[in-house]
Amino acid sequence: MELKESPEYEKRIGIWFYATHPDGIGGTIKTIPTDFIVREITKPLQGLRGQRGEAPLEGRYLIAELTKENWDTHTVIREISRRLRVSRNRIGFAGTKDKFALTTQRISIWDTDEDELNRVKIADVSFKIIGRSNKAVSLGDLYGNEFEIVIRGIEGNKDEIMEKIELITKEIENTGGIPNFFGVQRFGISRPITHIVGKHLINGELQEAVMSYISDIFPEESEEAKQARMVCRNGELKECLKRMPLFLRYERAMLNELVKSGSEGEANFISAFSVLPKNLQKLFVHAYQAYLFNLLLSHRMKRNVPFNEAVVGDVVCFHTDLGIADPDKVENVTEAKIEGINRLIKRGRAFVTAPLVGSETEFADGVQGEIERQVLGDEAVELSTFSIEKMPEISSKGTRRPVLVPVKVKLSDDNLNEDELNPGRFKLAVQFSLPKGSYATVLLREYLKQ
Repeated sequence: MELKESPEYEKRIGIWFYATHPDGIGGTIKTIPTDFIVREITKPLQGLRGQRGEAPLEGRYLIAELTKENWDTHTVIREISRRLRVSRNRIGFAGTKDKFALTTQRISIWDTDEDELNRVKIADVSFKIIGRSNKAVSLGDLYGNEFEIVIRGIEGNKDEIMEKIELITKEIENTGGIPNFFGVQRFGISRPITHIVGKHLINGELQEAVMSYISDIFPEESEEAKQARMVCRNGELKECLKRMPLFLRYERAMLNELVKSGSEGEANFISAFSVLPKNLQKLFVHAYQAYLFNLLLSHRMKRNVPFNEAVVGDVVCFHTDLGIADPDKVENVTEAKIEGINRLIKRGRAFVTAPLVGSETEFADGVQGEIERQVLGDEAVELSTFSIEKMPEISSKGTRRPVLVPVKVKLSDDNLNEDELNPGRFKLAVQFSLPKGSYATVLLREYLKQ
């Protein structure tokens, strides 16, 4: 059956096709923040005290549940640290969450009393004290996320809409999940620039990386930003700094460093890039790896190579005790092993992978290896370039990632009902959970197809 092609804005981040064949239902997500509810799934913290009052609160870290609406994680953490008058580094969290959403996640705060946190009042932010621990909340604590999402503004006949929903859901169930694409948020929604900057960085093009981030123009951003970037493209950095909107603080920080240096030598562009937070610096290279990964999956789809079973030459990884894919535990699929490995895949104990390409990546064999070499050849990229001599701190050795993400969609009791915000149209409420690093929007796009 012929694959449905993605819209252009998805093709530019490497997503070429839809995984399901029925027509979509249309509609929109995130009409209001409470249409997109996210709850973290995290592992229990060792040594946690104070739960249900059975033990006194003790431990270096205060553990709380943070619920926020229409705040991105980094901004709210910065605001909490400001209100507490402590360093941001004292606040730990397991994962970043969408801004335009209602999200719940666990945080830890070093050397802070319960009363101090209770005095922090921030609009649309609340805290629930869980206890204390001698271990901070960190990235490794995150297992996944639970979602409750409302799709609004769906047009058409109710029976026909339900038929499409059921057909799409059945296809997803039959294949065991959806392609594990990186969603558009990974690259920038209105300005998908991060992977472009990342490619410049691995190629050692520091000036191009900085100037792309500051001056590349995309149609979806504000006119004010477009005009400022156009001035920058003309080489007028001081004027660009004057015009650059205040909310684009990273562009302004880089411009300020370039204007202060007064020259365009490579050292000055490294200095300008270095004003960005360390996690953001690394994000650019990671985004380019994500783009390459999306291309690998798109090529696999184009060649009609399955995602829910291995072919000879594939590399699979195995699950942890908690059923989560472990990219460090891998095995090459040979003719002698393929039957046994595919039995493990059907039981959810093994996963076909593709590389998040880095300097130490080893290509697969067979058709998957052909795809990997083709994608890097088309991009004119060598594995060695991910070891960045001029900025070794953002280098990447690479890892692996499952090509398929298992998901079971639960339609809520509301199911499909009239949309009170869009008279004459319908809304659909869905529930599902995903492992960490996988994107809800990648599932939702299969239902919307627009």
